[in-house]
Parts: sequence; C-alpha cells; structure tokens
Amino acid sequence: SEKPAFCHCREETLSVEHSRSKLAYCVMDVPPWYLCILLGVQHCLTAFGGLIAIPLILSQALCLQHDALTQGYLISTIFFVSGLCTLLQVTFGVRLPILQGGTFTLLAPSLAVLSMPEWKCPAWTQNASLVNTSSPAFIEVWQSRMRELQGSIMVGSCFQILVGFSGLIGLFMRFIGPLTIAPTISLIGLSLFDSAGTSAGNHWGVAAMTTVLIIIFSQYLRDMSVPFPAYNKTKSFHSAKMYIFQILPVLLGITLSWLVCYLLTTYEVLPSHPEKYGYQARTDLKGDVIAQAPWFRLPYPGQWGMPTVSLAGVFGILAGVTSSMVESVGDYHACARLSGAPPPPKHAINRGVAMEGVGCLLAGAWGTGNGTTSYSENVGALGITKVGSRMVIVTSGILMVIMGTFGKIGAIFTTIPSPVIGGMLLVMFGVISAAGVSNLQYADMNSSRNIFIFGFSMFTGLAIPNWILKNPSAIATGLIELDHVLQVLLTTSMFMGGFFGFVLDNTIPGSKRERGLEAWSEAHHEDPDNFPESSMVYNLPFSFSSRLSSSFSSSWMKWVCYLPFCPPTKSISQEQDPLGIMENKAKPDPPQIAIGTAL
Repeated sequence: SEKPAFCHCREETLSVEHSRSKLAYCVMDVPPWYLCILLGVQHCLTAFGGLIAIPLILSQALCLQHDALTQGYLISTIFFVSGLCTLLQVTFGVRLPILQGGTFTLLAPSLAVLSMPEWKCPAWTQNASLVNTSSPAFIEVWQSRMRELQGSIMVGSCFQILVGFSGLIGLFMRFIGPLTIAPTISLIGLSLFDSAGTSAGNHWGVAAMTTVLIIIFSQYLRDMSVPFPAYNKTKSFHSAKMYIFQILPVLLGITLSWLVCYLLTTYEVLPSHPEKYGYQARTDLKGDVIAQAPWFRLPYPGQWGMPTVSLAGVFGILAGVTSSMVESVGDYHACARLSGAPPPPKHAINRGVAMEGVGCLLAGAWGTGNGTTSYSENVGALGITKVGSRMVIVTSGILMVIMGTFGKIGAIFTTIPSPVIGGMLLVMFGVISAAGVSNLQYADMNSSRNIFIFGFSMFTGLAIPNWILKNPSAIATGLIELDHVLQVLLTTSMFMGGFFGFVLDNTIPGSKRERGLEAWSEAHHEDPDNFPESSMVYNLPFSFSSRLSSSFSSSWMKWVCYLPFCPPTKSISQEQDPLGIMENKAKPDPPQIAIGTAL
C-alpha cells in the first residue's frame, strides 16, 4: 500500500546515518493480510513472557499452586483481556501501534495485599494430597482472594481514567522526574527476587539452562539473521532474512528448556518422588490438565463472583497505577519514533492514559488479578521488524482475544516446569531493574545530591518492607483499616522507593538540569505542532473529528474542543488539509480497523 505523505516527508529529513532505520510500513499503512497475521503472531509471542509469568506468580499467593486447571483459566483470561484492551487502545486511545498486556507494576502491590495475615493461604492448601480442586471450600479460598484484588484494581483504575480524561497527567509529569522513576521501576524487579529465586531453586540446573539460552539468543546471537521462505509478486518464492533470535529470545529459551525437561521426564532422569530435589522440573506434574481443559471457554466479567473492595488494597493499587501511567507516557513517545509517527500531542496522551485505565477496569471486572499497560518489549520489536503499522497490532489484539477463548492453550502453558519459569524470571526481573536505573541517564549523577536521593530511596525501599514483613504486629494504630493501609503501603517496595525519591527530589534544592528535568522533557516532549500531519494519526477514529468540526459552528458546542482528550480546533481543521495542499487530504481510517474493533 502507498505510504502517507507525512511518512515520506519525515524519511527525507533523516540523515544518512539513519537511512537504515527507514520503515517498510508506517503507522497508517496497511500491509497485506498475510503479513498482518504473521507479524501479529510475532507480537503475541513477544509479549508471551509477561503474559504467562504474571498469572503463574499470582497463583502462588492465590493458593492455586496445586490447581493447574484454574491457572490455565487465568492465563486464558489475561490473553483475552489483553487483546480486548489492545483493540481499544489502538482504535480509541493513543492510536499508536502499541500492545497492551499485564503489568508488573500492579503485581508488587497485589502480592503485598495477599501477604496480609487474613489472606495468607491455609496450610492445607500447600499439600497437594489434601487439595480437592472441585470442593466448595477450596474454591472459596482462592476466589475470595481474587475478588479482593478485582475490587481494588477496579477502584484504582478509576483514578487513572480520571487523570487521563482530565489531562492531569501533564501536571504530574512536572514533578515526577528521573530520580522518582528510577527507584520506582528498579524496585519492581528487585522486590520480586524471592519469587524468581524460589521457582529457580526447584532445580538450579534447569533454571540456569533457561537463563543461559535466553542470554545467548538475546545478546550473542541478536545480530544473526536466519533465512526464511517468503513470497511476493515481484520476487515470487525467495528467502528472506529474519532476526528471530532478537525478536523471540524468551520464547525460544523457554521452548528449548521445556523440551529438555520433557525428554528428561520421559527417560526418567528426573526423580519421580515428590520429596527429592529436581522433582518440580518434571513436565507430568499437572496430570491430565490439558485433557480436562475445555476446547472453548469464553471469559466473562464476574466469572469469579462479585468483587470486594478494601481501603488497603485500593491504596496499594494506586501506587502501582501511578508508576504505570508515567512509564506509559515514555512508551508512547518511543513508539511514535519507531513507527514513523509524529510526537503524540497532549490530547492523544490523555486518551492513551485514560484508555489504559479503562483496560485496568476491564481486567478487574474479568478477573485477571492484574491490570494492563503498554508493553515496552513490543515497542522495541517495531524497531527490529521495521513495520510500524497499527493494523498489525489490531491483528495481534484479535489473535489474543481468539487465544483467550481456547481453554487448552492456557492449559498447555501451565505445564511449563517451575524451574523454567524461574530461569525466565531471573532475566526478566533483572532487565526491569536495569530499565529503571537507565532513567538516571537524564540526571547529573556526578552530583552528590542525586547520588544521595537515589541511594537512600533504593535502600529504604528494600529495608522498610523487609522489616515490616518480619514484624507485622508492629503496626497497631487502633484503627484496623488504617493498619491495613499502612501494612500494604509499607510492604510495597516500589511505593517506598518512589515516595522517598519524589519527596527528596522536590524538596532538596537543585537546578532542573541537575535533576534531569530538562533532558527528560526534551526526550519525552517534542512539540507536535512542528508536525502538521499529527492530526492524520492521532485524531479520533471513523471521521469523528470531522463531525465535531462541523458542530463547532454552533456556539453551544464550542466547549468540546477544550476537553483534554479531544483534538483542538486547529488539529481538526488540519485534518481537511494537513500539509497545506489539497491533494494530501487525510484519508479515513482503513475499514480493517473498524472490522477489528467490531470483532
């Protein structure tokens, strides 16, 4: 398909050193249907690690470690909701090719809520011989904990919706800089070291094999291309190079380790006695879960019962939601650069943040035990594949919805041995921690002020939660609800680190350059007014902006253009002639996007 005029304009301004970064398809291009499916599957597989890791980690705190069938249902649900939220984000949100999925920023506060004394798993649920997964008592044990998370996530998501639709995210970004973001994101990974270590410790050999494979694929072989058969009208059948190790290192590492564990189980190399070391690496521990799982199962809101709400849970989720919003704003700008789109204007960012809040609300209603956020891994995949079309991400969303309705797909993922998951988490949580530290590149780390703020925030973010977990009775204010709120907040490492970083960075004297706010702003807030083609990408879909434009002639409708999530009048008028020449008139959205949303 022919590229929009703005894609050519931007490519002509690229320097020679960036000529290799030219895109095969820009954000508004529509690749052939077979390429959309192929690249859509690739994006689903890229998000595979995070999508399956979150429900498997949560299952321990939900007392589900011996109920593989329900674990499969959770995996199917998170696939379904992630696909649904992706379609909403691409169509009505920020309108960039950005995938939505489960978020680790909500995992830490969720585990903090479930670590409270009243939500600790009963001892009998830890013994596989005592667990009857179909008994009403066991079902109520795990569903009551899930409903607690659901209610907290749904209420917390309303705050994100409010911030997005009101435009308050711009106000937040004035006070949140690198010294707040760095400890917050880093402590997400560091605080989960126990989950990774426990899973990997079931068989360190298998875990090490998984870790080594992922490292080899993602670091040593990332520049190695593999020939694949391809076809087009000009070249007919030919071989095309694909950087498969760079795109799918986690999936390849897990698959190979999974296969090795299957062979070791088949030939009885791994012990068959539950008390012996290495038993957890067997692939036959989940019995006939694949046979038990239904072929088709449609997840629906309230499938685990009516959600419940607690003040402590809401405050914990709010801490995760806040950090997720700030992280997503950076993802929007990175995605725009890699997809050949102009920098996202304020109204598009506001809609994107609000739509992520809607996604969290849907995730809470459906019962994933988690929320949704933009996936940085898939943003990076855009730069690798050189395909920035949002139609590809629409296809990914449809595929994830379809995968979520096949019960056996979720059941298959539950058979991955625990040490294999542990090996993946060692890499994944390490990368998350390093990604947080990378935000310090914007600040002056030769400054003793900044070194103190970051070091103190990181250390207290680890020390205080550790002490509170060992001394839970130390919090006794006399008000039970207040005790619960403090318990959750003080045991959430990312909240503690982010809180101290925020307070110290905004109270200790320091210039904007020293604090990194100038460089941060330059990197994330390029002026979209310099790109008149912005309206073609970010305006509301289905020519809705044009309909608003015709309504502005009425005085009682003029206020609509001042809504933070609506395009301004200037942007709407540019939609009629975005480049100042009538022959480059903006085209309506491709019908495939409308069809994808309807599906």
